[in-house]
Amino acid sequence: MNAASDPVRRLTVADIGRMHSDGERLPMLTAYDYPTARILDEAGIPMLLVGDSLGQVLLGYDSTVRVTMTEMLHHTAAVVRGTRRALVIGDMPFLSYSAPVEAVENAGRFLREAGATAVKIEGGVRSARIVEALVRAGIPVMGHIGWT
Repeated sequence: MNAASDPVRRLTVADIGRMHSDGERLPMLTAYDYPTARILDEAGIPMLLVGDSLGQVLLGYDSTVRVTMTEMLHHTAAVVRGTRRALVIGDMPFLSYSAPVEAVENAGRFLREAGATAVKIEGGVRSARIVEALVRAGIPVMGHIGWT
């Protein structure tokens, strides 16, 4: 089968790791909705983040703290529907991962309900227990130091 007839499939974390090891440049952009996700996916962007910044950018909130799980799941699902290839990462909103059990439950919702491939959480060393719990549960997680 040639490359033109290969079916399009969603990238995995392993694919991203291989691409990195091969020295490929790995752009990552933020998308909040279906049409933007389609454009970015068709342009070949390998990773899309559905950031909680959508609270300020799309919803008119004064901070990301107001963004709910329901809103993040809604927007993440729209981005997933707009993509065929990109790895989609859902940004876990404020206080949705305060404890390991809660983090696994909410991160699982991103994968199960919204179709995300991975989740993003903020924090460095203070979030190590959360990252460990997510990884043990088989949930790919991206860390971000953020405004700490």
